Amino acid sequence: MIVVNIFETSLPLTDPVLKFLLILVIILFAPIILNKIKIPHLLGLIIAGAVVGPNGINLIERDSGIILSGTAGLLYIMFLAGLEIDLVDFKKNSKKSIVFGLLTFSIPMTLGTLCGIYILEFSTQTAVLLASMFASHTLIAYPLISKLGVAKNRAVNITVGGTMITDTLALLVLAVIVGMTTGEVNAQFWIRLSVSILIFGFIVLFLFPIIGRWFFKKIDDNVSQYIFVLVMVFLGAGLAELAGIEPIIGAFLTGLALNRLIPHTSPLMNRVEFVGNAIFIPFFLIGVGMLIDYRVFFKDFETIKVAAIMIFIATLAKFIAAWCTQKIYGFSSDERRLIFGLSNAQAAATLAAVLVGYSIILGETPSGEPVRLLNETILNGTILMILFTCTIASFVAQKGAQNIALLEHTDALPEETDHLERILIPISNIDTIDELINLGITIKSKSNKDGLYALSMVDNSKTNGSADKLAKTILSKAAVAAAATDTKLHELLRYDINLVNGITSVTKEHAITDLILGLHVHKGISDSFLGNLTEGILTKSSTTTLIYKPVQPLATIKRHIVIVPENAEKEIGFPFWLLKVWNIARNTSAKLLFYGNEKTLKFIKDIKNKYPIECSFQTYNDWDNFLIIAKNSFKDDNIIIVLSRKEQLSYHKNMSKIPTYLNTYFKKTSCILIYPMQSSLNTTQKINVTNPSLITPLEKLEEISKTIAKLFTHK
Repeated sequence: MIVVNIFETSLPLTDPVLKFLLILVIILFAPIILNKIKIPHLLGLIIAGAVVGPNGINLIERDSGIILSGTAGLLYIMFLAGLEIDLVDFKKNSKKSIVFGLLTFSIPMTLGTLCGIYILEFSTQTAVLLASMFASHTLIAYPLISKLGVAKNRAVNITVGGTMITDTLALLVLAVIVGMTTGEVNAQFWIRLSVSILIFGFIVLFLFPIIGRWFFKKIDDNVSQYIFVLVMVFLGAGLAELAGIEPIIGAFLTGLALNRLIPHTSPLMNRVEFVGNAIFIPFFLIGVGMLIDYRVFFKDFETIKVAAIMIFIATLAKFIAAWCTQKIYGFSSDERRLIFGLSNAQAAATLAAVLVGYSIILGETPSGEPVRLLNETILNGTILMILFTCTIASFVAQKGAQNIALLEHTDALPEETDHLERILIPISNIDTIDELINLGITIKSKSNKDGLYALSMVDNSKTNGSADKLAKTILSKAAVAAAATDTKLHELLRYDINLVNGITSVTKEHAITDLILGLHVHKGISDSFLGNLTEGILTKSSTTTLIYKPVQPLATIKRHIVIVPENAEKEIGFPFWLLKVWNIARNTSAKLLFYGNEKTLKFIKDIKNKYPIECSFQTYNDWDNFLIIAKNSFKDDNIIIVLSRKEQLSYHKNMSKIPTYLNTYFKKTSCILIYPMQSSLNTTQKINVTNPSLITPLEKLEEISKTIAKLFTHK
């Protein structure tokens, strides 16, 4: 009976099960098939949409369901662009983004207006609206670039920032043209628009982060967090519409607002990207394909002529803008390809403009035909322009992204042979597993392909079935937490009567370079705790050791206060712990505030100038007075204290008072204690020092500088 119903189904398909099945089959197989003939998967989905759509074999209508899913996909692309952007680079390159945004707006506007008036012989209003369509663009190629791992390239950063500028200006032109045709452009129109945009910007950029931080602190359910993110995306888009601008601007700004709260290495980020790339974005691309009507190629010569001119002018204008940006800032040809590939694709804003222009009727012909602001020829030409520009953009962006990714991979090879990073996390408390794994993922270097090591200990003298089962349960939960971010986790179960011996033995057996120890949030840091560690693990192991007490989720931390002792830069483990702190800043976009001696801070400042992150510096010499730091700390800060083993260069006698300071001033504040790796180096940490204890401080600084250059360059 079911088989009969399937074969009796008329076209287009109306059964929701069959429609959804067909779309999933397209999402699954279209990229695979077309990739074999070197067609980018994004373009493959657009072509598939054209084939099965109403203008193709009419398998599926572009109904409200497709439009809804497509709208969600478009907002998702813009949201991801704001979410994945490196805020430090974004601020650093903000002037470049403004320059590119103005270039990629003004050049198409100028060429498009002149073309509309003098070549196509349109009215001034029609020509200006047509030019605004050329000026806007959609980041169709962004998922492709993100997949290749170059989303944080400076060219991508600048283009994404410029997109917000040019799309906003283009859509404002649309609003003004519509207002002029209805006679609403007056002082009241400009005041209302300006005030509404300012209110919208304030709500999204200032209130959204406050709401997000509160929610993520209170709710740790994975599903609820993801739904909350979707709510914020569509709320931002809805507020943008209320303000009189396009929803895509709201989605992008929402991404910027939540950027610091969704670390790039977090499970939530992994879910956001996965669902977007698997469902929402493909629906949008298929929906764009459904708009394409191949029949316009054969309809009339006027449509072909208008379409050819539109494609040529739009592509030329965007290329000129990308070329000018390249020459002004000395970018490579591949970076120019990224800029041009991202900015050439016409889709969302262009489609919005042409549909609005087509719906505005200026009058009637003597025969009763409506005279539209944008006629049917321009509408059909726009559909062809969307097809061609998306095709060109996909190929060019893929070429540039592949070349840059290949270059970065080649540059990263020395690190993989010189520095093998292995992070061990001993776990015993099921309540702290998620935060310990998150910290491990956050400090992990990009070149680390080995993943993390989780160790669960069972007392060999008191072993029983329940203890064994609990240890395995803890390891399983750790594996789930790591899998949520696609991170490999090595599960280690060890039976030993001594905790310290068990951890140090595993450290040696697996050539561990970094150790993360957890402290329960309800337990204070006692003198005996640090004493036992110093006499036990720290004296038997030379690894970089982090002791973490998580009071709130790492993603909700606004600022990390890093307290560095005098002469820390002279210790052989300095570059290794500093790289971990750098990775925390890079992967969470949180700010760093360094407290330390002037000489030590100068050393760190020099590193910051070469490898920029968002940080500030405060001179601090009195380790007997933590009240100064407590007065300058806030609710959402995390305290990172760099300590040292006794008789080492940076050891200070007041380090023994750290437990008292933390319990007095920072009892409700997250903290990380760092013990740097010492001179008994692991064989995988290849620094060219034969006997570190015998070399002079100057020679040691030179070796440390070389190590910093090696580690930070290939972070």
